[in-house]
Amino acid sequence: MGPMPFAAGGPWPGALGAMAGFRGGGRRGGRRQRRGNVRAAVLALLAERPMHGYEMIQELGQRTNGVWRPSPGSVYPTLQLLDDEGLITADAASGKKLFTLTETGRAEAAKLGEAKPWAEAVGEADEVRELHTALRQLFMAVEQITQAGTEDQKSRAVDAINEAKRRIYGLLAEDVDADDDE
Repeated sequence: MGPMPFAAGGPWPGALGAMAGFRGGGRRGGRRQRRGNVRAAVLALLAERPMHGYEMIQELGQRTNGVWRPSPGSVYPTLQLLDDEGLITADAASGKKLFTLTETGRAEAAKLGEAKPWAEAVGEADEVRELHTALRQLFMAVEQITQAGTEDQKSRAVDAINEAKRRIYGLLAEDVDADDDE
């Protein structure tokens, strides 16, 4: 078995080739957050102090070390919805809208407790980063065995990779709800 031809991202086709060339994800800012998290994040930020919409976007980017920076297309509609629900008010006296929680909004923000909605984004990014680091290390080992391994070692490596694939799919097949009940 000679050297394997390299496509973009490595000698692995499709998704594996894309993963081999992983450089932080395809989307800006990492994983996309659910819209409900934008709402909770806005309420949590405004519980601290009044802010402008752009300021909230910047603040979330800073608090997550750039992992999550929601787009204006998710923040501003959320602000409008919160305003429609009577949870915030907008004061445009300075030319820019400064958003403040109403009494009802403060009560809604208090329901969030101490948990900060942006912490979930950071935790998810750390888990993804760990998976990608492990995968890059696997690709390095595969490349080494491809270049220097014997035919028997290469065959056993294929078996090991296939076993790892089966085990990973097995993780996905586990009954997640059963684990939560224990």
